[in-house]
Amino acid sequence: MEKSDNLRIYTLDQVKDKHLGKIGSEKRDKYEYELKLEILGEMIKQTRKERKLTQSELGRLIGVQKSQISRIERNTKNVTLETILRVFRALKAKVNFNVELLDGDIKIA
Repeated sequence: MEKSDNLRIYTLDQVKDKHLGKIGSEKRDKYEYELKLEILGEMIKQTRKERKLTQSELGRLIGVQKSQISRIERNTKNVTLETILRVFRALKAKVNFNVELLDGDIKIA
């Protein structure tokens, strides 16, 4: 097999820049936001399983139906911050938030 001189390797950031736009663009920000929400739902699911809880059991711990736990694990977009915090408290997980204002004057960790 001959080596091709036309083969180029791109970093993930280069691919995202090309197809989604640079950091700070509306399309890129939306993608990054949705990715973080998807990861959050997956974290909830994995933690629930590590704690050996069913969706029904977790729902009972925080006072919601199994179907809401299922929705949270699939899509955290339409879930309140309060509900997410209740889920993590029930899972005995520590939650840290990092908030940084765009003008850079205040940072809360």
